Amino acid sequence: MHFVDAKALLTRHNGMNLYRGCAHGCIYCDSRSACYQFTHPFEDIEVKQNAPALLEEILKKKRRRIVISTGSMSDPYQPCEKELQLTRRCLELIDRYSFGASVITKSDLVLRDLALFERIHRNAKSVLQMTLTVADDHLSRVLEPNVCTTSRRYEVLKAFQRVGVPTVVWMTPILPFLTDTEENVRRILEYCFDAGVKGVVCFGMGLTLRDGNREYFYAALDRHFPGLSDEYRRRFGNAYEAASPNTERLLRLFHAECEKHGVLHEPDDCFRYIAALPERNDQLSLF
Repeated sequence: MHFVDAKALLTRHNGMNLYRGCAHGCIYCDSRSACYQFTHPFEDIEVKQNAPALLEEILKKKRRRIVISTGSMSDPYQPCEKELQLTRRCLELIDRYSFGASVITKSDLVLRDLALFERIHRNAKSVLQMTLTVADDHLSRVLEPNVCTTSRRYEVLKAFQRVGVPTVVWMTPILPFLTDTEENVRRILEYCFDAGVKGVVCFGMGLTLRDGNREYFYAALDRHFPGLSDEYRRRFGNAYEAASPNTERLLRLFHAECEKHGVLHEPDDCFRYIAALPERNDQLSLF
């Protein structure tokens, strides 16, 4: 872990990454890709120590409320957050200035801030986005070794459901020859429906393989599933997208089940829901 002072914080889509790199060790992580130009080992977490100060300056100047998101690149609730509380400090600022907040995580550490999410949602809006990609806990421990299991993440979703904070699940990636089964998709969706999620983000049945993450993924397959990387190489070569041969059937199942349960299932619809803030009559003061 090392510390830096960031020059900027928010992206044009109102997202921020407080950490750069991740300790979860998920074998399929796209953030390892060379295109993101990491200049340090991925597990050597870069901490943007001045992020709260940058965020407060941004919030003071905003005349229109927005939902600020974090976690698209690196999990905001990885182990170092327990001590550093960078995510929590930013959420406290978002709450203080009556903005909205959304996080993407796989960690049950988010439960530490449950009351804060509840308060933000009461005053503006908050959304928990959680990744569920493999229903079987044994396989989850192999594919996502340093983070809580899927069944535990389901418990987190239920906890947010009980206090009325909306949730969205990322059912991605789906790994060809490992998790691209009807049983896996159905079990994940059962978790989602029982937890009352507002939407499920799914970009198809497969995963992306770019320089950097491809090599890491194949090495992990060789350790845990000998011979499987050879099948990937035969089928996908150096292609960017590795789509499951079961894609058409599984997507039909996914869309039909979400439609039946009244759950958003197109990515753009999910993102519009996350970003939308409710109307309110009073005007934000110019801080």
